[in-house]
Amino acid sequence: MSDMAVTMVWGIGALVLVGSSLIARQLPMKDWVKMALAWAAIFGLMFLVIRTWQAVT
Repeated sequence: MSDMAVTMVWGIGALVLVGSSLIARQLPMKDWVKMALAWAAIFGLMFLVIRTWQAVT
């Protein structure tokens, strides 16, 4: 399996995990949006940290 395929599988799995956790909590839409944005921020920060680390090493 190529690196791109592994990355796609990981990304889809992460989104499914986050989505299922938000759906299982049965939150009002306002809270759902806030939590979705928080998750997006977490993944964005992790992406930046990993990308920066790869650029430095």
